[in-house]
Amino acid sequence: MKVAIQGIRGSFHHIVAEQYFGTNTQLLECMTFSEMPDLLHTKEASVAIMAIENSIAGALLPNYALIDEHNLAISGEYYLPILHNLMALKGQGISDIKEVYSHPMALLQCRKFFKSHPHIKLIEDQDTAEVARRIQKNKLKGVGAIASKMAASYYDLTILAAEIQTIKNNATRFVILNNSGLKTNPLADKASIKFILEHKTGSLGEVLQIFSKHKVSLSKIQSLPVIESPWEYAFFADLVFGSYQDYQSAMHEVASKVSDLKIVGEYKKSKR
Repeated sequence: MKVAIQGIRGSFHHIVAEQYFGTNTQLLECMTFSEMPDLLHTKEASVAIMAIENSIAGALLPNYALIDEHNLAISGEYYLPILHNLMALKGQGISDIKEVYSHPMALLQCRKFFKSHPHIKLIEDQDTAEVARRIQKNKLKGVGAIASKMAASYYDLTILAAEIQTIKNNATRFVILNNSGLKTNPLADKASIKFILEHKTGSLGEVLQIFSKHKVSLSKIQSLPVIESPWEYAFFADLVFGSYQDYQSAMHEVASKVSDLKIVGEYKKSKR
């Protein structure tokens, strides 16, 4: 199994890959999310793992756009508790650290901790684990990283402060993506869809009423602008249901009420 992840070994995407697929996988490391679709299209990767939303920072809107633009299908999801740790070369303390580099999302989620350490300058970087590797490779003293315990172990760094995220119950939802097209899944109890409403008053309300009538719950809805049509919006929604037949009936009725409907994925929901 060749799995594309954002970041390198020791990143949170790597942790998801191991917990979802096991350790017998070949990782394809991507420094940006935009590299992933090409790896799927060329079949260099069997699947890709992509963060889609965080319980603190909210939705990763560019990733919704990537999935839609490249017609990728969601075949699964995984919720991972995100535990951020401040780490550095061994033999140092927090007072020795002058700069901390990490992914912007990680910095955002740890702001409160660093307010108590105003001598530390926070600098945005591409990937949490890559910073950890760079510190070890270049023996960078006075520089810290925010990353997982796995990264500290991989790159032989010492953890100066553990679990420094502001909100302790911090989790990220990841989706499993493929380029083999949508596969209907009668065992599914969750689906991700995209729809564009007709230009008439109350059209969104009509769609929501259809979901309710067929006992389909809306666990998330997110709007994104339709680039080629100014002031028009597409809605990305996650649906949860107990009966696959109820979900299919709802989709059949929704299709008659919207100008465009795309099923992005049908899969088993993951425990939060």
